Amino acid sequence: MSTNLKYLSLGILVFQTTSLVLTMRYSRTLKEEGPRYLSSTAVVVAELLKIMACILLVYKDSKCSLRALNRVLHDEILNKPMETLKLAIPSGIYTLQNNLLYVALSNLDAATYQVTYQLKILTTALFSVSMLSKKLGVYQWLSLVILMTGVAFVQWPSDSQLDSKELSAGSQFVGLMAVLTACFSSGFAGVYFEKILKETKQSVWIRNIQLGFFGSIFGLMGVYIYDGELVSKNGFFQGYNQLTWIVVVLQCLFPWSHPCNNSYFLIWL
Repeated sequence: MSTNLKYLSLGILVFQTTSLVLTMRYSRTLKEEGPRYLSSTAVVVAELLKIMACILLVYKDSKCSLRALNRVLHDEILNKPMETLKLAIPSGIYTLQNNLLYVALSNLDAATYQVTYQLKILTTALFSVSMLSKKLGVYQWLSLVILMTGVAFVQWPSDSQLDSKELSAGSQFVGLMAVLTACFSSGFAGVYFEKILKETKQSVWIRNIQLGFFGSIFGLMGVYIYDGELVSKNGFFQGYNQLTWIVVVLQCLFPWSHPCNNSYFLIWL
């Protein structure tokens, strides 16, 4: 039963990640009349929806009792401010990473992005060895070498890419730098988040609520700093359509599978 659950979880994660990448890429390159939706606002909306989803899960674990839910949230979050503040670091990194993924998918094709982003497995392994003193076996190191080789081959320019004028060299460089930065931030945040989970007895749902709280704050700061003028001119939900909401829902559909957790889940499943 445990093995079946592992494979089911892996299948769901693969489906969610693949569908998210394809829909996000399509939504960022689709040409429509009017302003395009702001990725910074999409990150904030996804964070708020994740908080709601996790609260519902805590409510379910509390036997559908509002009183029990209120007590759990009060005891585990409000009464433990220092424990809650620990999540500010991975949350800030996660918010930055989410915005970087939008930048990457706006400048890279989906296949190149997806393969390159798997370098987060390598960064997660390195941070796990350095921060958690984990030991990797020969086959794990061999798998990481094969992964790096595959990413290198994907980035190697082909004749069709040299002739293609769809993406400029500058935009490809921006996309590559964005996804590489996201890989390093994903590895660090994932391992840091795991370390926090091991040091406390709080559930992953409570931790995700704390992550979402700080993520929403950092996300709103980003909206104000980088897109404040556009928001004041065209509104917070400018350019939103059905496809945009699909992207947002896919990001928050599985609160446990946000990028901070994905890389760790994939390598140690």
